[in-house]
Amino acid sequence: MLKIFHEQVSTNEILLTFIYLVGAVSVLLVVLGLGFIDSGLARARNVLDTWVQKMTAVMIGGASTLLFGYALWDLQFEQAFQAPNPLSAALKAWWVGGSAISSPSVYLDPEHFPGADVLQVFVVFFITFSMATMALIHSSAIERIKSKALYTMAFFVGLVLSPLVGYLCWGPLSPLTNRGVHDFEGCFPLYIFAGTWSLVLAWRLGPRRGALARDPEGIQPTPSNHGLVAAGVLFILFALPFIALGSTFIVPGDGVYGISLTRTGLGLILINLFSALMAGGIAGALIGYRLRDPRWVFLGPIAGTVMGSTLFDIGTPLESLLFGAAGPFVALATAKLVHRLGIDEPKVVPLALGPGIVGAVLVGFTHWGTATGGFPGLTGEYAVGHAQITPWWQLAGVITTMAVSGIPAFLLCLVFEKFRALRISRDVEVVGLDMFHWNISCHGNDIEPTSIREGLGNPAFDAPAGLSSIQPGKGVRAT
Repeated sequence: MLKIFHEQVSTNEILLTFIYLVGAVSVLLVVLGLGFIDSGLARARNVLDTWVQKMTAVMIGGASTLLFGYALWDLQFEQAFQAPNPLSAALKAWWVGGSAISSPSVYLDPEHFPGADVLQVFVVFFITFSMATMALIHSSAIERIKSKALYTMAFFVGLVLSPLVGYLCWGPLSPLTNRGVHDFEGCFPLYIFAGTWSLVLAWRLGPRRGALARDPEGIQPTPSNHGLVAAGVLFILFALPFIALGSTFIVPGDGVYGISLTRTGLGLILINLFSALMAGGIAGALIGYRLRDPRWVFLGPIAGTVMGSTLFDIGTPLESLLFGAAGPFVALATAKLVHRLGIDEPKVVPLALGPGIVGAVLVGFTHWGTATGGFPGLTGEYAVGHAQITPWWQLAGVITTMAVSGIPAFLLCLVFEKFRALRISRDVEVVGLDMFHWNISCHGNDIEPTSIREGLGNPAFDAPAGLSSIQPGKGVRAT
C-alpha cells in the first residue's frame, strides 16, 4: 500500500496551487488575444486559416513541451541539489511518463518533491508558455507560411528550444541567473526568443504582396477588422496580472519572491505592471494619433508591459511608468528599422524583441548590484542573493537567447526553402488560404476583382494533388 503524505494537501499548499493554476491557465488568454489580433489584421480571405494554423501550432508546441520540456527546466534544481546524474533525474521524474508528473501529490514524498501540487501546476505553466511562444511566432508569419513548416518549428520550439532558454535564463538556479542575469515575466524565453525567431522567419519568408511596395495586381494587406485587434489586446491585458503572479515564489510566513528569488510583493508587482501598462497606452495613443494609425493605440500597452517585464518584481511604480512610456517609442523605432531592412513584420519584432531587449538591458543599469539568484537552504554558489544584476550579464542573456532562437530558426528555414516548403506561392496568396485549404470564399476589399480572376485562371497555380481548379464562389473542384 502506498504511503500517503497529507502535508502535500495542506490548506497553504492548496491555496498556492490555486494561485499558480490561475496564472498558468491565464496564458491561454494571451493565445486567444493574439488570435483576435491576427484575424483583425489579416486579409479577410485568410482569417479562417489564420485561426486554424495558430490553434494547431500552439497545440503541437504545448504537447512537445509536455514530453520533455519541463524536465529540461527542472535540470537546474537537480544540479543545485547535487543529484548524482542531474539530467537523468530530471527526465525520470518530469518527462510525460515520469514518476513525479504521473502521481497524485499525496503519494510524493515531500522530502524529494516539496509542494508537489505546485510543481505539477508549473508543468502546465510551462506548457502554456510554449503555446504562447508559438502563437507569437505564428503571428509574424500569417498569410504566407506553409503549415508543415510552421508545425515542424512548433515541435522543436516546444520540445527543447524554448525550455532551453528557460533553463538558462529563467529561474532561481539557472546557469545565467546565478551569474547575474535577471528576468521576471518571461522576457527571455517568451518575448526575446519569439521576437528573434519571428525576425529570422519573416526575413526568410519575404514580405506579403503589397506590404512594402505596390503590387502590380492591386493586392494590399488590408486589415479585416480593427475591432478584433482591440478585443485581442484587452484579453492579453486581462491575462498579464495573473501571469505575473504565477512568476513568483510565495513562501507562507516568509514573503513573496520573484522567479529569480528577488524579494518583492504581490501588490507591488501589480502596481508596477499597471503603471507600465497605462504609460504604454498613453504613449501608444500619442503615436497613433500622430501617425493616424490606430494599431499603435491598441498595441501601445503591450509594448509598455514588455519593456517592463524584467522590472516588475524589483522596480518601483515611477520606474515602471518611465519604462512603460518608453516602450511604444522603442517599438516604433524597431518597426521603422525592420521596414528599412525590407522585412514585413509589423507586430512581434517591434513589440516583443525591441522593447524586450532594451528593457532587459536597462534593468541591468537601473538595478546594478541588486542581489539575485540562489535558493533557501543552499549555500555557496547557490546561496540566496549570491549573484548581482549587471548590464553585462543582462546583455549576455540577450545574446544567448537570440543565439538559441535565431540559429535553429535560420537552419530550419533553409531546409524548408530547399524543398520549397516554407512559403505559399504567389498564386495561392491571390486566391486566399481560406479558399485554397478549406474551400471557403470570402471576398474582402483587399484585392481587385480582376486580380482574383487572373490568379484563379493562372495555369501555374499551385494547387494540391487531386484538385483541378478553384473557381470564384464555387470552391474546389476535385479531379
